[in-house]
Amino acid sequence: MEGTANRKARRFMHRLFALIQLTRLDKPVGALLLLWPTLAALWIAADGDPPLLLVTAFVFGTFVMRAAGCVINDIADRDYDHHVERTKNRPLTQKRVSLMEAYVLFIVLALIGLAIVMTLNQMTQIMAIPGIAITVAYPYLKRWTHLPQLALGIAFSWGIPMAFTAVGQSLPGVAWLLFTASMLWIVAYDTEYAMVDRRDDLRIGIKSTAILFGHIDRLMIGLLQILSLILLSLVGLNSGFRLVYYIAIVVIAVLFAWQQYLIKDREEEACFAAFSNNAWVGLILFLGIVAEYTAVDVLAPQ
Repeated sequence: MEGTANRKARRFMHRLFALIQLTRLDKPVGALLLLWPTLAALWIAADGDPPLLLVTAFVFGTFVMRAAGCVINDIADRDYDHHVERTKNRPLTQKRVSLMEAYVLFIVLALIGLAIVMTLNQMTQIMAIPGIAITVAYPYLKRWTHLPQLALGIAFSWGIPMAFTAVGQSLPGVAWLLFTASMLWIVAYDTEYAMVDRRDDLRIGIKSTAILFGHIDRLMIGLLQILSLILLSLVGLNSGFRLVYYIAIVVIAVLFAWQQYLIKDREEEACFAAFSNNAWVGLILFLGIVAEYTAVDVLAPQ
């Protein structure tokens, strides 16, 4: 009896770990890439003092919806992932999780996300609809267009306008500046990510900006990064930021230069390292904004 119980416990733990892998909760880089621009928007929208309940809602919502996006992505790619070196060990491809279990998990995560959105104002609830739609559509676009990275840029940046509507029920110009800067940055880093899979994607017919850009991929990534830096600088000007924020922008520029160095030979492991480096880019952006508002509070006359 004890041996049977131990086997059942092990099977349960293996299945639980497979479900965690399906949601990528064991690999939080993607969630952080989504989180930092969203929190940056929340801080700007609230002039550096966002309500704790809103921060909590957006943090949990980010992790939940990123997990849901990963599940629907693996459902869509289940017949392709075993052909790609990077994805061949995913739970759904290896049948460690059934298709029905994946659909149920997606529905549960979507319902949790819906419950979180329902705590926000009506304008933000409406804003959430296109964000969810593009998240679901994104995995299928790589069959039809070389620009799925653009769709991901929109999906991952959608928390920015939602943050502004959640705070002030409005979408000022700075919201769209930050949204566009984030979108261009995401297209750049997801192209680095696509460079990892380019050989396999060409073989199985999956499309990406890495394939579209071809031998000018580094140049296009660099241009996208430069445009993002320009727009982030305009965000600072529009928000009345001073020295601290622009120091953060300089650090981000250095990180972008480091990524260019990493991808210079287009080696797959180095391209993945360049992609992962963007979690630091997002963190530096967020910390620069927080530090800017903190400096203003400290220096303000009492």
